[in-house]
Amino acid sequence: MNATSELRAVRGRWLFSLAGPPIPNGIVTYSVGDQRIQAVGPNVFDLPVEDLGDVAILPGLVNAHTHLEFSHLQQPLGMPGIALPDWIRLVMADRANRLLPPDESIGRGLWQCEQTQTALVCDISSQTVGYGESYEALLDPYADAALAVSSVVCQEAIGLREDRVAHCMERLYSWAGCRNSLFPEVGFGFSPHAPYSVHPQLLADICENLAEPGDVVAMHLAESREELELLQTGGGPFRKLLDDLQAWDAEAIAPGSRVLDYLRLLAAADRSLVVHGNYLDDEEIAFIAQQRARMAVVHCPRTHRFFDHARYPLQKLLAAGVTVALGTDSRASNPDLSIWAEMQQVAASHPDIAPEQILKLGTMAGARALGREKEFGTLQVGKRASLFTARLPHHSAADPLELLFSGGVGGD
Repeated sequence: MNATSELRAVRGRWLFSLAGPPIPNGIVTYSVGDQRIQAVGPNVFDLPVEDLGDVAILPGLVNAHTHLEFSHLQQPLGMPGIALPDWIRLVMADRANRLLPPDESIGRGLWQCEQTQTALVCDISSQTVGYGESYEALLDPYADAALAVSSVVCQEAIGLREDRVAHCMERLYSWAGCRNSLFPEVGFGFSPHAPYSVHPQLLADICENLAEPGDVVAMHLAESREELELLQTGGGPFRKLLDDLQAWDAEAIAPGSRVLDYLRLLAAADRSLVVHGNYLDDEEIAFIAQQRARMAVVHCPRTHRFFDHARYPLQKLLAAGVTVALGTDSRASNPDLSIWAEMQQVAASHPDIAPEQILKLGTMAGARALGREKEFGTLQVGKRASLFTARLPHHSAADPLELLFSGGVGGD
C-alpha cells in the first residue's frame, strides 16, 4: 500500500456507497496516485480528514448514452415537441454546416461531463476516417480525458440499403482493428443506429461476427411513434425522409415488422443497449428482461420530455427486472450533459419510484449496462475513486436518500 502521505480522506454529511446502508459523516479514503478507494466509512488510516460540508458523497455518475459531437450547441435543435424525422433533418444540416471540428466538440463534451461529475460516459461516434487520419487519432480526446472521465466509444453504423452493408462492415472492421492497440483505457463498441437506418443483415453481422466479448452494441429502438409506423406499414414521415435521402430499401423492412425483431438480432451481442425504448410493448419488455444479464435499456429523461413522448414505462421496466440506465442523449435535444439533472427529472416525472432506485439508475445500472461494474457504480475498496457530491438541504428526513431529490438540491 502507498504511504499515508499519498492518501486523501474526505467526509460528507451523508455517504451513500450503494454497497451498504447510508453512513452519517461517512469518509472515503483513496490513493491520490492511482485514484483507487482504500477505505469507506471510518477513518481507518487515522488521516486528517477534509470535511466537504453539508453534502452527500455518492458514486460518480454514469452517462450510458450521449452524442458528444453536438457539444458545441448552446441549445437543442428545433422546438419542443418536434417530430423525430423533422429533428433528424436539423441534425443532418448541423453536421453539414458546422465549423467546429468534431474532436473539439467531443473535447468540450468531455469537459462538460467532468464538470458535472460524470465518471463514465458511453459516446456514439459518427466520425469517419479520411486521408491521413486514423481511428487512433480520432480517439485522442477520449484518451486525454481518461483520468477524469472514463469512456466507452461506440462507432456509429448507418446503412439501410442492402448495397451499403459490405461497405459499412469494412469501415467497422477498420475501427475494430484499433480496439486494443493504443487505448486500453477506452472501451469499444458499435452503434447500429436505428431500424430506419440499418439493414437487418448489417445488425446481424455486427452482433454475430464483429462485436467481441465486452464490446458494447448500442441501438436506438422504440424511440418514436414514427419509427413504429415505418416498421408496421413501410410508410409515414420516416419513409418520406428516406425517400428524400434516396436511402429507402423496400426489402430491408418487411411490412408488419416489430421492434422485437431487432431485439432478437441485438441479443446475439455479448453486451447490448436498447437506447430510449420509449414505446416498448409488454412482450418486448419481457424479452429484454429475459436477456437482463447482457441487455439493458437506456432512458434519456429530458430528451424524452423535449420530444413530448408518451409517459415513459419506467415502472413497468423495473418491475420486470430490466436493467435501466440513464443517458443525456446530446446537446441537440438537451440543455446540458448532467446525469444528476436527469435523475432529478426522473424524480419529478415518476414520484412512484423510490429515491434509492433513482440513484441506482444513474450509477450502478449504468456501470452494469456498460460492463464496468468492477470499477464504477458503487463506492468500495479497490474501485475507482470517482465521487459525486450533492448539496443537501438543511432539514432532516427519516430516509436520508429522500434529501437527494427534494427541491433546491443540486450537484456541487
